[in-house]
Amino acid sequence: MSTFRNPVGPQAPQVYWRRRLLVGLGVVAVLVVIILIIVRPGSGGTPTAQNTTTPPASASASTNASSGTPCVDANLTLVAVTDKASYAAADKPQISMKLTNNGPACTVNFGSTKQVLTITSGSETIWTSTDCQTGAVDAPVVIKTGESKTTPAIAWDRTRSSKSTCSATSATQVTAGGASYHLGVALGDLKSKDTVQFLLN
Repeated sequence: MSTFRNPVGPQAPQVYWRRRLLVGLGVVAVLVVIILIIVRPGSGGTPTAQNTTTPPASASASTNASSGTPCVDANLTLVAVTDKASYAAADKPQISMKLTNNGPACTVNFGSTKQVLTITSGSETIWTSTDCQTGAVDAPVVIKTGESKTTPAIAWDRTRSSKSTCSATSATQVTAGGASYHLGVALGDLKSKDTVQFLLN
């Protein structure tokens, strides 16, 4: 009688069959692992579409064009802007700057990290936007040929500024009653050629 079909031993035949089954499954599992290591599915052959997908040439060109090259100051015109030429006693002058590109499309940092607005009276500097500035940010923008961009207006509260008085609870009001002031602006190394005059009543 075959001992393979009819196991001989002190234990019941079912015990030996279970042992053989477990050993057989273990051998199969080892073989499967070896085959997977050798074949390594997914590592060879043609890459998937996800790995080989690239932007169309036209899209890449558009991206490069939109990012632009750094602007050349000689191609830019910067001017100071006020919303009025004369202000009543209760009015706060709205001041800003306008940048015009006279050259090829380019990228310029139009953020508050580069903006400086200065109010003067005669030879005296009265107020500067960067004296007590906090949270300045960069803002790279593309400016096309012949295009102009204007910064959001700042409401000047008619006070003097200095870096040493930023924590003061109250600021010194400037003289009004028809007094004349001038606004000049700068964007990095680029400065407005002229200042804009305005009156405070």
